[in-house]
Amino acid sequence: MILINLDVMMAKRKMSLNELSEKVGITLANLSILKNNKAKAIRFSTLDAICKALDCKVGDIIEYIE
Repeated sequence: MILINLDVMMAKRKMSLNELSEKVGITLANLSILKNNKAKAIRFSTLDAICKALDCKVGDIIEYIE
């Protein structure tokens, strides 16, 4: 199972969903889908933009659990 820890990284960076949405250029609805682990896919360009905005690595956001 793959988990998206977007909410954890946002809390660590003290960044709201609105602020991340503005920095990344993604709608609140799509970020919310990611944050709530409802996404079926994510583009590398989106992941890149999120990592840049949150100053983190992909592994900080995506976690694999058996």
